[in-house]
Amino acid sequence: MTAKQKIRCILIDDEAPALDELHYLLSEFNDIEIIRTATSATQGIKLIQEEEPDLVFLDIQMPGKNGFHVLQEIMQFPNPPLVIFATAYDEYALRAFEENAVDYILKPFSQERISKSLERVRCLLFANCTEKIEVPNMNALLSGMGLGHNVLRISVEGNGRILLLEPADVILCKMEDRKIMVYTAEDIFPCYGDKTLDKLEERLQGQPFFKANRGELVNLTHVRDFAPWFNGKYVLTMNNIQENEVIISKGRVKSFRERLGLA
Repeated sequence: MTAKQKIRCILIDDEAPALDELHYLLSEFNDIEIIRTATSATQGIKLIQEEEPDLVFLDIQMPGKNGFHVLQEIMQFPNPPLVIFATAYDEYALRAFEENAVDYILKPFSQERISKSLERVRCLLFANCTEKIEVPNMNALLSGMGLGHNVLRISVEGNGRILLLEPADVILCKMEDRKIMVYTAEDIFPCYGDKTLDKLEERLQGQPFFKANRGELVNLTHVRDFAPWFNGKYVLTMNNIQENEVIISKGRVKSFRERLGLA
């Protein structure tokens, strides 16, 4: 393989262990040249613009901008790279293909799966494959993996039944007495199933939810207004009937501004 056929690659993941593992596995392939790594979406976009790589391995779940935001931005570049999404959650697989990714790999990574992804990349970059590469039928692929389509709902308890709420209808999720309480426009329900805000936040990746502090997860589309508060914090007012006020901790203010495009 000539030097011109080296695949110049950038890795983007906010978790150092995952970044190190992927770097190690890719180092086994002679035609892969890892030119830079990034630990945030913003840094990754900047590196892609500067380096113009052939290929990007892109984490989906990152604070602030996620992998889909990165893809949306870099597709506006004159020479956008090929993208392979990396995710720990299979429900993102279908959307990854809908968003023009070449492939996706599930964490923890395997050498065999990465090798298959790279074969797709080589075909697309160098047109040296015998068959036309097409995006696979995701229904068949997920079924073959033993995975199904996950319908994203927030389960709550109400009147002796389990209600399934659309994420868009949820204003705020709040820890109260070691239980998550889910606020809608007019009601408050105990959450059913999810035990911690961290787990609930993971399931809601890609949705407009933001963890304002250790105990409150807000839907940004339902923030009525916000203002600076004491000690570098912000206070939000939600647009539900209770007009709940939520404090954004000082360490989360920058991420909040980035999510709203104010940074």
